[in-house]
Amino acid sequence: MTTEPGSGAPVLPGVAHRIPNAPESGGSLGGGCLTVLALIVELPVAFLIALSLGMRGWAESTRQKMESPGHVGPPPMDWVPVLWLGAFTLAVFVVAGLFLRSGHPLAGSLQLLVGALVLAATIAVGTAEHERAHPAPLPQCPTPAGVPCAPQDPGAPPANDRGFQGHQCRSGGNSDECADSGR
Repeated sequence: MTTEPGSGAPVLPGVAHRIPNAPESGGSLGGGCLTVLALIVELPVAFLIALSLGMRGWAESTRQKMESPGHVGPPPMDWVPVLWLGAFTLAVFVVAGLFLRSGHPLAGSLQLLVGALVLAATIAVGTAEHERAHPAPLPQCPTPAGVPCAPQDPGAPPANDRGFQGHQCRSGGNSDECADSGR
């Protein structure tokens, strides 16, 4: 078995493995031009996505102010920003893979960097949407002044009730020590 000159890769005799007069990899000029072209396309697309999601968030905040007063609880999770940014991230990574596959490492590596940044933004937006849709529970009332709190459920036993008599006891002892025992 013979090897191709300069590469050391084995080749089968009688099989053409290289196209004559073809460059072995993308030149720096070609990679730079592809990088600039990809960024020229991606920057307006990213701007349009950011603008549309910002306008969508503004419209949503306006709609929530006009909602009926009977609406209780956090809003449901909004998947649209996560899906739009996820699709954009996937597109950037596909373009990076195509550049790397076609032999343009400069353009491909820059696209991988852009894809990593957009992936970080997608994860941040997804985390923010999840936290908005699933807020931390409020502490039980009473709380210090100015701190929001959740009222206690009227059917729930008091916090220090051990559950033996169904009413509040001072030390958790027998019914002689309970506040509502009449003694």
